Amino acid sequence: MSFSLSHHRPIDTGPIGITPDQLPPTESGPIDLSSWFTPHDQRPLELEIGSGKGSFLVQQAALTPEVNYIGIEYAKPFYRYAADRCRRHELDNVRLVNTEAHGFLQIYAPDACFRHIHIYFPDPWPKSRHHKRRIIQEPFLRQAHRALEAGGLVSIATDHADYFQWMIERTDPLAVLFERLPFARPDSAQPGELIGTNFERKYRREGRPFQGMTLRKLA
Repeated sequence: MSFSLSHHRPIDTGPIGITPDQLPPTESGPIDLSSWFTPHDQRPLELEIGSGKGSFLVQQAALTPEVNYIGIEYAKPFYRYAADRCRRHELDNVRLVNTEAHGFLQIYAPDACFRHIHIYFPDPWPKSRHHKRRIIQEPFLRQAHRALEAGGLVSIATDHADYFQWMIERTDPLAVLFERLPFARPDSAQPGELIGTNFERKYRREGRPFQGMTLRKLA
């Protein structure tokens, strides 16, 4: 499978795509994220960090139209591709945001707004000098805890054994915040798949093993 984003048709992110200039000033504080969806309702809200080409969102949002999804993708070409893909699938319950995930969570996410945060195959930043760029850090996990509703979940999967050990070491000290559980496959995963993302399918052909965990927010 090629991961080139070359194509012959125009990209149209429609109302699904949200660019940095469409976000309010950082000093304005949290956003009522439900207002991004029509109708403006109180359907459960879930967040995916690192949406890539949008495979998880396309599959999961189509299966669960009663849930609203926000995807965060920092790489602009992937953000545009994923937003256009969701638009073509007429997924009115999805919004794609082109921004940095930790900052979005810290600045714009209200307390207890998400019931589930999905983080699938985050960049492992394998070189030691780059470990500070890994998304799974204590400050991020504390922000995730704040933004989750009671009993809310964080689902994490990776193909990188060193990063998985890093995750364990970062979650162990937060046992008062999260209960660590085995990874639970999303309902949209196809037989033989863990999640069904493009990266997973690529890595599976390469014979890479996968590891994952689920964190449940404690009161």
